Amino acid sequence: MKPAEKLVMMANQIARNLAVQGEEKAVAGTATHIRMFWDPRMRAGIHAHLAAGGEGLDPTARRAIEQLPPVSYP
Repeated sequence: MKPAEKLVMMANQIARNLAVQGEEKAVAGTATHIRMFWDPRMRAGIHAHLAAGGEGLDPTARRAIEQLPPVSYP
């Protein structure tokens, strides 16, 4: 599994687990989880994947990632 695929899988799992709270809360909760618990390399990787089209991202995960500030990581 490629690193981007693993990040997509993880973001989608978070979004699906929070879906019972409703769409808006799931988006906010997913964004908060990624911001608080993912290291900068992971956040930079998922941002790069989204910029390349975001293949495989669930709509909730996509919206959450779009809300996150960009991360600069070498």
